[in-house]
Amino acid sequence: MSTLTIISHTEHYKTPNGQLVGLGSTVTELNHLVEVFDEVIHVAMLYDSLAPASALPYTSDKIKFVPLPALGGSKLSDKLAILWKAPSVLKIISSALDKTDYFQFRAPTGIGVFVIPYLMFKRSKKGWFKYAGNWKQEQAPLAYRFQRWLLKQQSRKVTINGKWEHQKSQCLTFENPCLTEQEIAFGNEVIQGKSLEGEGLNFCFVGRLEEEKGIGLLIQCLSALSKTEKTMLNTIHIVGDGKAKERYQKQADESGLNFIFHGFISRKEVHKIYQISHAILLPSASEGFPKVIAEAMNYGCLPMVSNISSIADYVKDEINGFLFFPITFENLTVSIKKMLNLSDFQYHKMIQAQNQELIKFTYSYYNKRIREELL
Repeated sequence: MSTLTIISHTEHYKTPNGQLVGLGSTVTELNHLVEVFDEVIHVAMLYDSLAPASALPYTSDKIKFVPLPALGGSKLSDKLAILWKAPSVLKIISSALDKTDYFQFRAPTGIGVFVIPYLMFKRSKKGWFKYAGNWKQEQAPLAYRFQRWLLKQQSRKVTINGKWEHQKSQCLTFENPCLTEQEIAFGNEVIQGKSLEGEGLNFCFVGRLEEEKGIGLLIQCLSALSKTEKTMLNTIHIVGDGKAKERYQKQADESGLNFIFHGFISRKEVHKIYQISHAILLPSASEGFPKVIAEAMNYGCLPMVSNISSIADYVKDEINGFLFFPITFENLTVSIKKMLNLSDFQYHKMIQAQNQELIKFTYSYYNKRIREELL
């Protein structure tokens, strides 16, 4: 057993009663990493704002949180602030690294433009990089392209989404963990009881409410369905939040369909939505491999997703989901109509076709690979 410093941009908050909470998906991953490491120091950003319902606390005293100032944003002043704060950020990171055996840096992120070079020159420190974005994104922001270029030039291991042609030897294909073995077992039970017959189909969307994630296109396509097709739908659950939420709600109200906007909700509540949903719609233009796809598939919620990044490595069109590209009104509409025309037999065949791959998304499988391939 050994110790690990994780450096990330993961948002953390203090609740009104003083409890520390952080982005649910990352915190859950760290809660399971204590099975590999004696101690985990998480150097990440602390925000002075209200925590979303999706934020979670750490469950082990083996995890120590070290705050960084909240940095990042789209404005020029935000980007300059990152560089202005670089010396103090590196000082905090250096102090944490001195206390542990390994590091993991989670990219891409604004601070990556100077933290990755810093870590590259700390040759005596063992560690690896986790690139959570689209490894082959052609129109990535300049800072992301720079970080990706740096990671290709250095020799430490880099875990990435997907398998790619001409993949460098240090770049290892790693699935993002998001399920426990108990959740997979329960998911199998849920799948056995799911059916297309009943009051109508339930769809869901999970993600940030912004055009890049495709929420506007989703509402547009569903609104344009015929009256007969709309009667085949029961509820469309929208999980997530964003600055344009009210605009999307107004569009949904005019659709003639039953949309429910849940905002940010807990991981447990999101899983309940997967359990009652027949398909998850994610017409996103920017992804690595979203954890929500694997989580939804675990409960028989068919992915209806854009064919970008590494998604096609796990979702096979009309076998265990629906893929479309380019991301257009016409292509998403075709996928929606295919879903509406599935027989119950076809649906069950598709939701049962995905089970074998899901073991790769368990925390235990992820930890096993860390032990065998990164330490």
